[in-house]
Amino acid sequence: MKTKIINIGKIITWNPESNSLDVFCNKEILVENNIIVGIENSFNEDCNVIDAKQCILTPGFIDSHTHPIFIGNRSNEFQMRLNGNSYEDIKNAGGGILSSIKSLRDASFDELYEYSLNNIKPFISSGTTTLEAKSGYGLSVKDEIKSLQVIKKINDELLIDIIPTFLGAHAVPEEYKTDDYVDIICKEMIPQIAEEKLAIFCDVFCEDGYFDLDQSRKILETAKKYDLLPRIHADEFKCFGASELASEVGALSADHLMVINDRGIKALSQSDTVATILPGTTFFLNKDKYANGRRLIDNGCYVALASDFNPGTCTLRSLSNIMYLAMQHCGLTIEESFLGVTFNAAKSLKKEHSIGLIRNKYNADFIFWDIKELSEIPYWFDSSYTKINKIMKNGEIL
Repeated sequence: MKTKIINIGKIITWNPESNSLDVFCNKEILVENNIIVGIENSFNEDCNVIDAKQCILTPGFIDSHTHPIFIGNRSNEFQMRLNGNSYEDIKNAGGGILSSIKSLRDASFDELYEYSLNNIKPFISSGTTTLEAKSGYGLSVKDEIKSLQVIKKINDELLIDIIPTFLGAHAVPEEYKTDDYVDIICKEMIPQIAEEKLAIFCDVFCEDGYFDLDQSRKILETAKKYDLLPRIHADEFKCFGASELASEVGALSADHLMVINDRGIKALSQSDTVATILPGTTFFLNKDKYANGRRLIDNGCYVALASDFNPGTCTLRSLSNIMYLAMQHCGLTIEESFLGVTFNAAKSLKKEHSIGLIRNKYNADFIFWDIKELSEIPYWFDSSYTKINKIMKNGEIL
């Protein structure tokens, strides 16, 4: 079945060859079997017609770093931070990642599924058509597999694409020493998850007090042997070589990067690893030090943006708001922030040949915006709720 989209105000997409925006006026788009098959002045086709009503069309947004598989909330920690407690203070008081573990472990599969489904659904109305989703609040063989099975079921349920990441190395559960837990990840979790084909990626929180360089390297190299692609949380609180490790192991993405140093930037710039910055977390935590996206870009790094949606340190889902924060605090231009939630985000998921652009042979993933210029997306802080006319995923209106 073919569908043509007519009466489009503008088509705005990135052009990787020229490294700049392409803006097309007075064009129609022809879609067949969920794929863009033509962008022309007009099509003389007898097919389904969608009137864009002079909306701007952009690619669907891609959120390449989220933690939506949890149950309950940590609003008490929000209050603790307002009272002056640090991330480490909250962790030492039994909060943080470890506080989400008990809730998830106590939940049945159906309870976790329902809560996580409701965590993910609001992303859609904000224009996100592809979502990376991490496990990481189970931290046992049974509960990490339960989390990834929930992701699989939600992906089957919803029309958007949800790409699963195994993050067993999110923290060390209280019942284990770190090296013992790393052995469980490498000898039990990764082999079983790979055998059941429950994840595409393997991520590690490489940070002081969590997993050091050697432990992170061991996990990611083991994951690669089982065909899981590496990602890494790097240089968020302390800089000790995590970005260099990302380059060394061929990670698709190194994420956070608030305290990355010159060596880390050089390593990323000389690799294909995407530098993913998460300004929503810095904003939510009311911190002063945002990732320096300008410095990363000026030194030749690929920079993507993501929400880092999670129950403790960022409950933002709107990538329009993340664009705004990246422009206000990380030094990105409107074009760079748009690139960060489209093509570069796709690159960080190894999907740059199928999503993130509006061009022939790409998936028909579009946002229809009631705006006149691209700059209105971050300008209207509620644009993801008031300026989106409709959303198309794989050729279907959501």
